[in-house]
Amino acid sequence: MLGVYLVIAIVLLLVAYAGPEETMRLFAYMDLQLRYAWVRFKMYLMRRKLQQQLLKDLPEYNKLIKEHTKDDR
Repeated sequence: MLGVYLVIAIVLLLVAYAGPEETMRLFAYMDLQLRYAWVRFKMYLMRRKLQQQLLKDLPEYNKLIKEHTKDDR
């Protein structure tokens, strides 16, 4: 319950200090930062999955390249 009162007090102090418009801009900025952090996390997972897949497919690709170079000679 103390946390709720603390959050309400902080929001009221922000509104009193900077005004309602600037407080809304601050919350919009925090929202964008959280969304961007989520996108970066998803990109990290995608990169890790792609690296694992490429490492798994590397021997097969090298074998294909060797066969292709033998056929050209």
